[in-house]
Amino acid sequence: MKTLYAFLLVCACCWSCGQPEEKTGSKKTYDFSKLLDNYYEDRLKLYPIEATMVGDNRYNDLLSNDGSAQFIAQANTLYSSYLDKLKAVKRDDLDAEDQLSYDILLYQLNTELEGFQQRMYYDLYNFAHLQYTPFNQMVGIPLLIGQMGSGAGVQPFKTGQDYDNWVKRLEAFRIWSDTAIANMNKGIAAGYVLPASLVRKLIPQMKSMVVASPEKSLFYEPVKNLPAGFTPPEKQRITDTYRNNIMQVVVPTFKKLGDYLEKDYLPHARTTSGFSALPDGTALYAFAVKQNTTTDKTTEEIYQLGLSEVARIRQAMDSVKNSVGFKGDLKAFFEYMKTGKQFMPYKTPKEVLDAFESIHRRMEPNLKKMFNHVPKTGFEIRQTEAFRVESASAEYIGGTADGSRPGIFYVPIIDATTFNTTSGMESLFLHEAIPGHHYQISLTQENESLPKFRRFGVDNAYVEGWALYCESLGKELGLYTDPYQLMGALGDEIHRAIRLVVDVAIHAKGMSREEAIKYMMDNEAISEQGATAEIERYMANPGQALGYKIGALKIRELRTRATQALGNKFNLAEFHNQILKDGSMPLSILDAKINSWIEGQK
Repeated sequence: MKTLYAFLLVCACCWSCGQPEEKTGSKKTYDFSKLLDNYYEDRLKLYPIEATMVGDNRYNDLLSNDGSAQFIAQANTLYSSYLDKLKAVKRDDLDAEDQLSYDILLYQLNTELEGFQQRMYYDLYNFAHLQYTPFNQMVGIPLLIGQMGSGAGVQPFKTGQDYDNWVKRLEAFRIWSDTAIANMNKGIAAGYVLPASLVRKLIPQMKSMVVASPEKSLFYEPVKNLPAGFTPPEKQRITDTYRNNIMQVVVPTFKKLGDYLEKDYLPHARTTSGFSALPDGTALYAFAVKQNTTTDKTTEEIYQLGLSEVARIRQAMDSVKNSVGFKGDLKAFFEYMKTGKQFMPYKTPKEVLDAFESIHRRMEPNLKKMFNHVPKTGFEIRQTEAFRVESASAEYIGGTADGSRPGIFYVPIIDATTFNTTSGMESLFLHEAIPGHHYQISLTQENESLPKFRRFGVDNAYVEGWALYCESLGKELGLYTDPYQLMGALGDEIHRAIRLVVDVAIHAKGMSREEAIKYMMDNEAISEQGATAEIERYMANPGQALGYKIGALKIRELRTRATQALGNKFNLAEFHNQILKDGSMPLSILDAKINSWIEGQK
């Protein structure tokens, strides 16, 4: 999601009960709150899938044609008009809370407008797309449509209206696809194309949606699960409509995309890996770095930080290797962990999912000591759908604030018998599930004291930084007692440090795909298949992978600062509350917020 959460101090009572604080003060404060509300509402009209993702069903039949000239003009008008309205507000007349909201909104509007100037925009998951490369093998509307149309995603299929809404949204997808092809043709002419290795991954994804009969389609799943309360005539109407829609809209659209990619686009795809090979690529990557880290760190600073973190974590990994009595170097130890049959005990996907639930149960007593506030939103662990599992990473999809949809931790399981326990199962759960993304996203959405544009937004360095910081809590939560799970956690940590090195090297230093894969495999226990998928993710989505380590180091820095400044007055649960309760924000604002809290505690 492209919106940012902002900063609002909330009293403990309001935080726990979810009721908004009563506003006091001048009419100007009220008008400013109305401006924020109007901004949120106007954005949802422009980005209807964002509304669906947060459980607002008013626009479930719409899909923005976000690559069209008309949409780009509308988006620019939206952000420009609200920037003018914001500048017309006298910041000094606002209370301290609204001043921070002002600053956050100003940051967001300027970033969005700069992105359009760079012909770059950010999708629902905060991944960067050029206008000329509107989707890739990791993220984009074609993959999202598959998730939603399966009936297991964010699109609801509970009423007849829900089923009719989806038919209309699919019709809009056909239009979106035609625009995407037109923009990719423009990209070919202008020299902005995807790397060939990524296009080769995209082609089978599109072709997998081309079926000979409706019943074989992923999009037929909602028909198989029609609610029992539907009347027989209604069931028949929906069944007939969906059968026709699949064969007349879904199959032709995905076939057209697949054929285009294979026959027309792939011959023009580039052999280079990074943005630096594109026209204005250096400036494009610099913007992606700034947007994803919310810092002014240069690419060289980030690269050097990555090298130093890789060296530090390798030393810790070497200590674990020695503690289990392994004879050989780290690379040999990585191979031992990757291939040892004792590390692959599972026979079915259910056993893998049950193992993650066991991690949850084991750490629950210590969670209560470290967190004063926990989400009301439900939580589930699911296996990643078959159609996207080959290119998917483990991920968390947030639930809705009204409780109608739980937060979901998706685990990609290609073959349960090869699912390796040393891959860092405990650290992965801490990051993607609890207390990582599930706590942060759910608590923010549930907090009705926050303006909506902050409740339902994402700031990459904060959100991913928090989740990576949560991995470092393993020992405090009673995990990482098994040295191989500790090694897995260190593997996950070095994985994020490696990202600082290879993301910059690929996009700013001319590192090739193959060199990046080798560097990753030399420094962590990862298969060639896994390393390839990761490197191709960074190639497709420049800068996004930087936010994890940059954000985690900032939160750890703030914890150390607070611990040293407050001494016996420091309370870890309250520190975590201070990090989470005001929602996502740029790291510079988070730094100032925690400094103010420290002074208040003194």
